[in-house]
Amino acid sequence: MGKRYNPVMTTRNFLFLALLALSSAVGSAETAPQPGQSEQPQLPQLRAYKVPDRWLQPREPLQIAEHTWQIGTAGLSALLIKTDAGAVLIDGGMPQMDDLLLDNMRKLGVQPAELRLILHSHAHADHVGSLAAIKRASGAQLVSNAESAVLLARGGANDIHFGDLLYPTVHADRIVQDGEVVKLGSLSLQAHFTPGHTPGSMSWTWSDNRAGKPVRIAYVDSLSAPRYRLLGNPRYPKIVDDYRAAFERVAQLPCDLLLSPHPRRSGWKYATEAVREQEVSCAAYADNARRKLDQQLAEARAKSG
Repeated sequence: MGKRYNPVMTTRNFLFLALLALSSAVGSAETAPQPGQSEQPQLPQLRAYKVPDRWLQPREPLQIAEHTWQIGTAGLSALLIKTDAGAVLIDGGMPQMDDLLLDNMRKLGVQPAELRLILHSHAHADHVGSLAAIKRASGAQLVSNAESAVLLARGGANDIHFGDLLYPTVHADRIVQDGEVVKLGSLSLQAHFTPGHTPGSMSWTWSDNRAGKPVRIAYVDSLSAPRYRLLGNPRYPKIVDDYRAAFERVAQLPCDLLLSPHPRRSGWKYATEAVREQEVSCAAYADNARRKLDQQLAEARAKSG
């Protein structure tokens, strides 16, 4: 039976729309500058999270080792490891990268449902921003640690250093401890806690083959302290101690081939191929970060008098 025409409801809808239009007109009139009045100052607009262009430059899948691929952008690593039991993703870049990552997975023969595990380095928007969408599209389990899981669940809100760098919230399915091994098929990935850049920063190691030879790969988290408060930080009192412990930890990792969330810092260029422009060891990566931290500390002490 068809829906009956109701003239009362039609009249009500008309009156509602008329009132809405009237209120909008009144509001516009009230906020518009009146003749003879100068335009009043206003609070600044919110700014979007701006990043370097190369962080958003798509790349085709680039092979790193026999089973390890870079599927992210020119300036942000997102690693796909293929196994006999499905695939693993480590990091997901910016929130707008989800379609790129899913498309690149398909180009490698990995359908969303074949992605089994999602891992990460640290829980900032430029590395985990797309994980909620990837998790929803694939049903994969998200592996994190306790510190990062809190920030992931807040969608980046109330970050210790940056305040609110927001991204879609996502909840961890598995919480790992320092040194714990995550397995999928024949693949074993070991978690190494390297806090400093964030309290929950993690690095990962696994074995693969490259040029026909076994290779120990280390995906080492960022060790930088961009504009961080290093002295007397009330929210992270032991931040310098954590950095120094992380430097020592990274230098000792099994590390024939170093990768990092920001590829340039470990000597990589992602173009038509993944090119290792500079061979950076884990020890050199840590030592370079140590020198930069020492310089920042010296500058901070000089400013504090």
